[in-house]
Amino acid sequence: MKHAVLSALLSVAPFALLADPLPSWTQSDSKAAIVAFVEAVTEPDGPDYVSPADRIAVFDNDGTLWAEQPVYFQFIFAMDRLAELAEQDPSILTTPTLKAAAEGDLATILEGGHDALIEVVNASHSGISVEAFQAAVADWLASTQHPDTDLPYDQMTYQPMVELLRYLRDEGFTTYIVSGGGLHFMRVFAEQAYGIPPEQVLGTYGTTSYAQVDGVPTIVKEPGIAFIDDKEGKPINIERTLGKRPILAGGNSDGDFAMMEWTTAGDGPRLGVLVHHTDAEREWAYDRESPIGRLVDGLDKGPDMGWVIVDMAQDWSRIYTGAN
Repeated sequence: MKHAVLSALLSVAPFALLADPLPSWTQSDSKAAIVAFVEAVTEPDGPDYVSPADRIAVFDNDGTLWAEQPVYFQFIFAMDRLAELAEQDPSILTTPTLKAAAEGDLATILEGGHDALIEVVNASHSGISVEAFQAAVADWLASTQHPDTDLPYDQMTYQPMVELLRYLRDEGFTTYIVSGGGLHFMRVFAEQAYGIPPEQVLGTYGTTSYAQVDGVPTIVKEPGIAFIDDKEGKPINIERTLGKRPILAGGNSDGDFAMMEWTTAGDGPRLGVLVHHTDAEREWAYDRESPIGRLVDGLDKGPDMGWVIVDMAQDWSRIYTGAN
């Protein structure tokens, strides 16, 4: 019996070793290029070998690892939280922008541009400890669904990208999120959703203060933005925090261009992976004209820099982790 079991295991082992690490990717040029890069930098005797300590991969979150339409999910949380706070104290709605946000009037907020977005974030994200804020985020994720897909927001992660993150880590990479999203917001779900621990999440962060709250040392979120982790801020934050240039960067919009450009400009083997939203049936199709996730420079310049341009409609057999 022991010999029979051993023979069975040996017969299965070769197939296990050949298992597809990216099963939700079609057999496309994009998948082939990614796998070829990973194999090249992990082959000890190869000319492009990179030591595990330098196998750093950075990824945007909104539109790259999970969806971002009709607006960034964190902003939907901000409007929902503001409405909840206003039920307790209507006097906090001191401006037309805040009143519109509490009513869920997204169109009016978007018309107000950057200043309106910041006003809503300040009102909904401040005056609270980091722990209490993250508890509110966790409760929201557990109880709220996207209006179009009916999926919980944290199940609208992209299954092909979750597979890519896992594949990279299996091959000795360290994976980081580098996103314009809020640091404290993303740290709530990043480990469960992506396998990325909180200390490997870089994002926009607001002003904070240290205080004794009921005798307990506490970090309190205050109004104001201390650092915006977007565009040129992304490579600056990576260098400041990691002290190394990554060898792989993934993004989906012009907000990620500087990070991807800086990453792929380094010496040795480098790879940029740009997610192009081309699937209007299973997701949304958008790029050059979109107010959310606008993509121009990456499409125009990325191919000449050797980036992999992922066509979601063609390269992915599955979109969301939470749906087939």
